[in-house]
Amino acid sequence: MPKLTETEVRQALATVIDPEIGRPITDLGMIESVEIGPGGAVTVKVLLTVPGCPLKDQLERDVKRALAALDGVGLVKVRLDVMSQEQREALTTQLRGGPGRTVPFAAADSRTKVIAVASGKGGVGKSSVTANLALALADLGLAVGVLDADIYGFSMPRMLGVETDPTQVGDALLPPVAHGVKVFSMGMLIEPGQPVIWRGPVLHRAISQFLTDVLWGELDVLLIDLPPGTGDVPLSIAQLIPGSGLLIVTTPQPAAAEVAQRAGGLAVQTGQPVLGVIENMSWLDAPGADRIAIFGQGGGQRVAENLSQATGADVPLLAQIPLDQTIRQGGDDGQPVVLTAPSSAAAAAFGQIAAALAPQRG
Repeated sequence: MPKLTETEVRQALATVIDPEIGRPITDLGMIESVEIGPGGAVTVKVLLTVPGCPLKDQLERDVKRALAALDGVGLVKVRLDVMSQEQREALTTQLRGGPGRTVPFAAADSRTKVIAVASGKGGVGKSSVTANLALALADLGLAVGVLDADIYGFSMPRMLGVETDPTQVGDALLPPVAHGVKVFSMGMLIEPGQPVIWRGPVLHRAISQFLTDVLWGELDVLLIDLPPGTGDVPLSIAQLIPGSGLLIVTTPQPAAAEVAQRAGGLAVQTGQPVLGVIENMSWLDAPGADRIAIFGQGGGQRVAENLSQATGADVPLLAQIPLDQTIRQGGDDGQPVVLTAPSSAAAAAFGQIAAALAPQRG
């Protein structure tokens, strides 16, 4: 039997992905030592980013599984320890791409497509669209993050079923993961029922910190759930990430469509592209009856046409989503409809949107 080498062990460990950061543990400085004893016994010392890491058991299992696949490996022992303050600071700097606080998605070489989901008014289902679209994009094999930028009316933790808190690494935070999607929200930082009473400058600083102090890692798509309207937060996003695009959500009735058009008109002022329009609650499928257009018809198409004219670029109506109780139920339960009813008309619509918005990789 060939003698096992440390190089082979470290190469195997490079296949182990940290479940929170999403990168190989060898790249993150988490392997402090490797010892090979008689009979191929291997002892690996793994440094956790923080004490009491909630995923340490998974990490230990993954290390043992990766090493068990090597020829010549006998007993595998994993010793867990914790990074020093200096090691955590070095890791934070590495994950940020360098010293200082910058918005990684604003960098010229960023590979992340940033989509800000906007609406003119509340109650049109913007957040449920964001949650389901995130999972539909992840289902395409993309690395997806969701920033809940609706500071006063945050809802993503519930809608996506987030069950863990962010993990602090140095002076930064790792966002929790739900259904394979990274999520961060103001709702993770305050006690339940506590109101957020902030004015404009504080809102801007908070959004900036959510983008610089949260270690999002390498994302294909970042969805930003904006508050309704054209106030401080949408303007901050346009300033902090000039390359972000707007996705407009409306319902069919003229009153909602007119307000949605104003939200899309923000792009004319900021220079952001409008990626498309989504018409939500378009119809109701009633048993034994034709589709019932409870909120009227044509609002989404009108918004798309008017925004095309206003921006001078083609703004498509990406999809019409039916009024479906399972969408509401999924949001309440943290199990979006694309998971619970993948063959439904609603899930198909979200898949259609995801396919249209997915970044094209060369």
